[in-house]
Amino acid sequence: MGVAWRVAGKSREDLERQIGEQQREKERLREENARLERELERLREDRDRLQGERDRLERERDQLEKELETARRAAKRQAAPFSKGVPTPTPRRPGRKPGRAYGPRAWRSVPDQVDEVVEVLPPRTCASCGGAIAVEAVHVQYQADLPPVHPHVTAFHVHVGRCRRCGRRAQGRDARQTSTARGAAASQVGPRALAWAAWLHTGLGVPFAKVATILRTGFGLAITPGGLVQALHRVAARSAPTYHALITAVRRSAVVAPDETGWKVGGRLWWLWVFVAPDVTVYAIQPGRGYPQAVAILGARYAGVLVRDGWAPYRKLRHATHQTCLAHLLRRTHLLLETAQRGAARFPHAVRRLLLRALALRARRARGELRGHGLRVALGRLEAHTDRVLAGRVTYPPNRRLLQHLRTERPALFTCVARPDVEATNWQAEQAIRPAVVTTPRARVQSEAGVIPVATSGKPWPIAQLPYVVSRTIRAKCRLVLVSRPRSPARSEPMRPGCQRDRPGLSGRCTRL
Repeated sequence: MGVAWRVAGKSREDLERQIGEQQREKERLREENARLERELERLREDRDRLQGERDRLERERDQLEKELETARRAAKRQAAPFSKGVPTPTPRRPGRKPGRAYGPRAWRSVPDQVDEVVEVLPPRTCASCGGAIAVEAVHVQYQADLPPVHPHVTAFHVHVGRCRRCGRRAQGRDARQTSTARGAAASQVGPRALAWAAWLHTGLGVPFAKVATILRTGFGLAITPGGLVQALHRVAARSAPTYHALITAVRRSAVVAPDETGWKVGGRLWWLWVFVAPDVTVYAIQPGRGYPQAVAILGARYAGVLVRDGWAPYRKLRHATHQTCLAHLLRRTHLLLETAQRGAARFPHAVRRLLLRALALRARRARGELRGHGLRVALGRLEAHTDRVLAGRVTYPPNRRLLQHLRTERPALFTCVARPDVEATNWQAEQAIRPAVVTTPRARVQSEAGVIPVATSGKPWPIAQLPYVVSRTIRAKCRLVLVSRPRSPARSEPMRPGCQRDRPGLSGRCTRL
């Protein structure tokens, strides 16, 4: 009986232990079930969110497809190609706003010279009652108009002779002759007409066919587009010494702002370069975008200041002092901040604050608040802060690329703060390159120093590229500054930087076409 009790006792202990294990398993399963329910609820929320995102993307897709179809249909229409859809039902009143928002009030000034005076008398009798009209006052109205234009034709009687000793043929040439052609090509176009044609085509971007139409209808001068092309090639060749003199002036400038942009030549990618100095601006259309093309204009030993963007070939000019464009760097930080998440935004913010601090120091120096020792101390603190920022570590790949670029450009960051004659950005070069891009002709011809804009051609022409030199010549009344000396500040006139004409307040030797 004792043995049976022990067996029964062991069975009871086993049962109690099993019951405890089952209770713990039940509790664990209950917790697991609760966790799975929470996970299921989260997945349902994610499903709903993804469904909403999918619906939004589908609506955007449908809207974009509708806009694409509308744009395709609008492109095929012949009428109203620039229509923007249905007009606004309540448009704003056209013209200037009344009151202070009107802006500066201006009107045509009185001409300095009057060529003809016409007395305009009132009628003798009144149109209403038939009474006599008595003159009370005389008012003056000025009317400027274009006079009738007729071509001025000059016949050059070219005397041809021959040397009695060696038998060599010789003939004279007048300074007003644009060509020595004879026979079938004896009828030529004069320098003024060629200057207008060059300015219309290269300065305003008018095609050669329309330039020929303007000369024919406005001036009575008949010339074909092909004739204009050949004539402008001769103009460019005559302007080559002036172009090279302008390059020499750029190389002697203390500060130069270069820039470049793509330029198609015969369907191939070339590059339009611009070099802006305080006194002159030089363009060059070249087949590359590297160090050899920059050296072709600046020279390998240029020792001035280059205000440029971060393009690597500029850094190969070892003798120059560099200033990298701070606007490009600020724009780059803004782009990074648009997509950066959490910690990835710290480095772009630090760089942005650093660049804005440099611009603020430059503004204080320009206002006269910082000079001498104070400026040097502020600049030293700025450079120390820059070194601390660039010594940090970043893991986000776009931030690493920006950090590496800033470390490379470190010597060129704050030249504009130390020197008052150096700009913080290369805005002068960018403004100078815009007119050329806007007036880009459709076809061009390759030449030795670049290309010259023409109507159509498929063969190279061995001449110098000078379309924009010709354009500047027209605007300056056939004057190009080669060796310039500034006038006194009282006589000099301010000019908007980047303008593509000769700088006022300069004088020097000139080349006349």
